[in-house]
Amino acid sequence: MNFRFQNILGAPYRGGNAVISDYSLLSPVGNRVSVTELIKSQTITLPFEATCNISRIALSPDGNFLLTVDDQSRALFVNLSRRVVLHRISFKKGVTALRFSSDGSLIAVGLGKLLQIWRSPGFRKEFFPFKLVRTFSDCSAAITSLDWSPDSNYIIVGSKDLTVRLFFLKKTKADAKPFMFLGHRESIVGVFFSILKKTTRVFRIYTISRDGAIFTWNLDESVNCDDNSRGSISDPPAPGTPDRRNSDGETDEFDTGMEDRKRKRSSGGVDANMSETPLHKVKWELMKKDFFMQAPARLTACDYHRELDMVVVGFSNGVFGLYQMPDFVCIHLLSISREKITTAVFNRFGNWLTFGCAKLGQLLVWEWRSESYILKQQGHYFDVNCVAYSPDSQMLATGADDNKVKVWTVSSGFCFITFSEHSNAVTALHFMANNHCLLSASLDGTVRAWDLFRYRNFRTFTTPSPRQFVSLSADHSGEVICSGTIDSFEIFVWSMKTGRLLDILSGHEGPVHGLMFSPTNAVLASSSWDKTVKLWDIFEGKGAVETFQHNHDVLTVVYRPDGKQVACSTLDGQITFWDPLNGVLMHTIEGRRDIAGGRLMTDKRSAINSSSGKYFTTLCYSADGSYILAGGSSKYICMYDVADQVLLRRFQITHNISLDGVLDFLNSKRMTDAGPLDLIDDENSDVEIGIDQQKRGNLGQGLPGSMLNMGRPIVRTQSLKISPTGRSWAAATTEGVLMYCIDDSFIFDPTDLDIDITPEAIESALSEAQHQRALLLSLRLNEDSIIKRCIFSVKTPEIAAIASSIPVKYLQRLMEVFSDLLESCPHLEFILQWCQDLCKLHGNFIQQNSRSLLPTLRSLQKSITKLHQDLMETCSSNEHLLQYLCSTDTKTN
Repeated sequence: MNFRFQNILGAPYRGGNAVISDYSLLSPVGNRVSVTELIKSQTITLPFEATCNISRIALSPDGNFLLTVDDQSRALFVNLSRRVVLHRISFKKGVTALRFSSDGSLIAVGLGKLLQIWRSPGFRKEFFPFKLVRTFSDCSAAITSLDWSPDSNYIIVGSKDLTVRLFFLKKTKADAKPFMFLGHRESIVGVFFSILKKTTRVFRIYTISRDGAIFTWNLDESVNCDDNSRGSISDPPAPGTPDRRNSDGETDEFDTGMEDRKRKRSSGGVDANMSETPLHKVKWELMKKDFFMQAPARLTACDYHRELDMVVVGFSNGVFGLYQMPDFVCIHLLSISREKITTAVFNRFGNWLTFGCAKLGQLLVWEWRSESYILKQQGHYFDVNCVAYSPDSQMLATGADDNKVKVWTVSSGFCFITFSEHSNAVTALHFMANNHCLLSASLDGTVRAWDLFRYRNFRTFTTPSPRQFVSLSADHSGEVICSGTIDSFEIFVWSMKTGRLLDILSGHEGPVHGLMFSPTNAVLASSSWDKTVKLWDIFEGKGAVETFQHNHDVLTVVYRPDGKQVACSTLDGQITFWDPLNGVLMHTIEGRRDIAGGRLMTDKRSAINSSSGKYFTTLCYSADGSYILAGGSSKYICMYDVADQVLLRRFQITHNISLDGVLDFLNSKRMTDAGPLDLIDDENSDVEIGIDQQKRGNLGQGLPGSMLNMGRPIVRTQSLKISPTGRSWAAATTEGVLMYCIDDSFIFDPTDLDIDITPEAIESALSEAQHQRALLLSLRLNEDSIIKRCIFSVKTPEIAAIASSIPVKYLQRLMEVFSDLLESCPHLEFILQWCQDLCKLHGNFIQQNSRSLLPTLRSLQKSITKLHQDLMETCSSNEHLLQYLCSTDTKTN
């Protein structure tokens, strides 16, 4: 029962800015942050959650700290290596720009028109770690971008008022106004400092606007800000002041010395050397204007690499460009999408480009020199309807409203194949027992079979007249495929080998939303909205063998793994358990109070009094059938004990208040005469700079009733599946596919402990070469590291003798250890010898208790299968290499 959140699949990117640190890519996914290891090719999701959707993230230069800011301006300061939140702070206004200084000691935050400089907190605990250093209020519109100088003394800021300002951070006696860069015709998207490579001195500035213009500003070393040649308005001369110039028009030497000393004092005693002159007190000349020429598309994202002096830009039509500055030479100009590019960023070395498209959930990492992809991932950009585990638990298939079927590798979190042949939403998935065939049902009236070896659709099952399929199942042998419809209330039966329609099962009077074959025989269970569950004998052709009547609509039905129990959920919030062999009701679980979620913005009643969503739409038994998971249109997933009918645990799938139904009580301060403030669209039509929210209603906003819940997403669970090994489960939710796995972080969980069972006693037994006693003591102590040490201390000839003396109650724990060792240990033959001897000597007990040992056996089988595939590929390549070497040696002789 000790499950914890592990990962999110189906949504690698949802909006905001992505950042890259060495070989790790960080991108916001809703109210979480996803980390993609580009070298290891795997993705993980950080365990913390923000209050609502994350809009901005910033990474410290050393890669140790991460700062995230959500839509409500609440910031989290995270220790990235430990993955824990160190500090929290709420800003007063919406955050539009965010960046760490070059030395990591300061943080620049754009809060609307204000620019605030904060002291970056450290590792130590403080009462209020964030310290406000300075606030600049010179901007007349919202800040859109900013950049730090290499010495962290200057910051350049671009805003929506079409201007760029250069600020000096250190306070002076007479605070000078920032230097202003003018000339752009649309709001600023990016501002960047350029440096001399030898001296790291700033000598050029690039400013990029939304209309596709890039201005290059050069430092004019001959003119100081105090000179009238800058073009600034000087004070008028006082009347009666004598002219300091002599009759020849030259300045007196004494007056010249006085002016030099005054200039030194006004600049803080800095010498006239231009390398020491403050950047905001010198003249900047507009060297040239360049245009990307992508009209009518708008420039939406950009980044600059100082060492390479290169600029990458992304546009609203999906085109990106890579340019060498300052000559503005186009290196690449390619299209990667049809939608707006919302983030574009260089890595530290400048050889990889990262692009993100929020609307399509697309994330790309591209190596521009070799023109090859490092990473190419795209999630479902509409709700995920169904999930299915492969029999070996190594793959997970997902189907969604975007008409696509994706197959993911569970261990890495990467999608390796996408099937897009369906023309309507995918509603059901099923893996065949051979692990290489996947079935999918869709509202387009087809059931398709996919080959996971050749990645193609090798068979399509159809009906004489078009139907919409919402449920799917196949018998254990894989010969018969069944699918239920939503419009004709029938169940269609096909032959897997021939693809022919064998039978049409009629009898239901409502949509058939639940369908499942018994794991032990050919009996099919179906549930319908006509308040019945029917059992069908497919091969005998007798029609409905048994009918179970209910008082409310039946939403789904599942079989227990041993086939001796059927569970179904009804519209009144109950889970009913039936004995399919005797046709009797076993027991009922009342779950209305457990599944009750929060209040929607459009609800007229409170969450307690509302009846909507208080029922389960998806059920799933555990691998051993001891507990059942249940989810529905709520923020909770409930875990029940089947034998005692009690609630074991309740998982809250998200705390993201950007989703409707998370809050139990709404804030009355946000209620107006026109309705809730969150549902009033008062934004301007200029959405190019912001992030388009992922809404299905955007496709038909003008159609009546097209925007469910006023376009605000509702938290819910569409599908639940537990892996065959029983060590993880997946939930298809509004946030994506949430993965939960057993938490192995605990160290000490003794099973049979007394005063003599200590680590010292185990060490003593090992030193005396009593390997059998040491292993038994370690199993009773149940500490993982000590068990593994005792296993490796056993010599190979002694394995059979020691395995025969292991008590049967420790077999499951020992097999779990072997399953873990096979994935990480190099001593493969040694561990396989242990497994073989255990199965030989305790085979009778394992067979009699296969139900309780099933999750452990499947986990062991998964490890051995994965090991076999890796060794097979290695041996095959070595064999071909040896054949090649032998053939070349023969030719040489």
